Amino acid sequence: MEKVLVAFSGGLDTSFCVKYLKEEKGMEVHTALVNTGGFSESELQTITQKAAELGSASHVNIDVTEEYYQKCIRYMIYGNILKNSTYPLSVSSERAFQAIAIVEYAKKIGAKHIAHGSTGAGNDQVRFDLIFQVIAPEINIITPIRDLTISRQDEIDFLKKHGYDFPWAKAKYSINQGLWGTSVGGVETLKANGELPEEAYPTQVTKNGAEKVHIEFVKGEAVALNGKKMGAVELIRELGKIAGPYGVGRDTHVGDTIIGIKGRVGFEAAAPLILIKAHHLLEKHVLTKWQQYWKEQLANWYGMLLHEAQYLEPVMRDIEKFLESSQETVTGSVEVKLQPYHFSIVGCTSKHDLMSSKFGEYGEINKAFTGDDVKGFTNILSMQMKIWNGVNR
Repeated sequence: MEKVLVAFSGGLDTSFCVKYLKEEKGMEVHTALVNTGGFSESELQTITQKAAELGSASHVNIDVTEEYYQKCIRYMIYGNILKNSTYPLSVSSERAFQAIAIVEYAKKIGAKHIAHGSTGAGNDQVRFDLIFQVIAPEINIITPIRDLTISRQDEIDFLKKHGYDFPWAKAKYSINQGLWGTSVGGVETLKANGELPEEAYPTQVTKNGAEKVHIEFVKGEAVALNGKKMGAVELIRELGKIAGPYGVGRDTHVGDTIIGIKGRVGFEAAAPLILIKAHHLLEKHVLTKWQQYWKEQLANWYGMLLHEAQYLEPVMRDIEKFLESSQETVTGSVEVKLQPYHFSIVGCTSKHDLMSSKFGEYGEINKAFTGDDVKGFTNILSMQMKIWNGVNR
């Protein structure tokens, strides 16, 4: 029997893959779930049990949350990356790390095949296939859902036929949760207008009034929340617990898929959006205008390439080096105000603040130059325009 590793989530599609490859293809099926911060311990236990019931020869849960932060999330914070100025790449950024972990585990157990449950209609099929091909071209890729083009009901009927009658109720919304946010798709997102109803979001609004939080950054990384030092992964989770019940961080993203069609998806990402906006404000105070400008150009490319399944492209490591270098003075504390469905960045303090009254106060008084200096500066600055207008008027 040839050995196949199924990238398993416990959902209908990957459950079908396990049973189909075992019963119809006669393969020795092993399963692995890669956790990027979206599963609780109880959920992982349930999925492990489900894999065994389906006939998986072995199952493993691989946690890559810390690696995901260190090798990706922190660079997205450094770059203030929001796809189309809206979406913090909650799902697309984690797929690369899930794919890498799957292919490395497949090599470890000597699997000749890797299977995943992607359909032929989205981005994930490209992300998984591409990384598998780059890292392990010798391993064959199997995609039953995509290749058979079967319906959800066909999958349910097949599983029932083989004695697995789990209540696969069709969820109204497709939800994908990870450390860097949760995507919510279905019904209203399948057309160009309409908003997701309150009940579609996993985190319900239970807080009223206003609340302030303080986030401390050291060289671009968030290291403390409300004065309490903690690791970045813990801080992201704790900030989400505080801010999520206010209903902040919700929006709808419209973007271009890798395969060319446009897609629309809702999301909630309280901690990611707050951290990005807080970090961005701090950078406005401590970086020069040209540092900010070139960071924005490269960060935009980094986010786009990450979305387009190009995480393993060497230029990504080059951009990461630039982003990391740019954070040398991004140290300080940022105050954030939370209210129902809204948050605002109040202000920041930093020893590197370039908004220094030593040199002047905008609109009030200058201390580093005179009025005559400005007259001469303006005369020189306008010279090119004077020449052009004088010649072409």
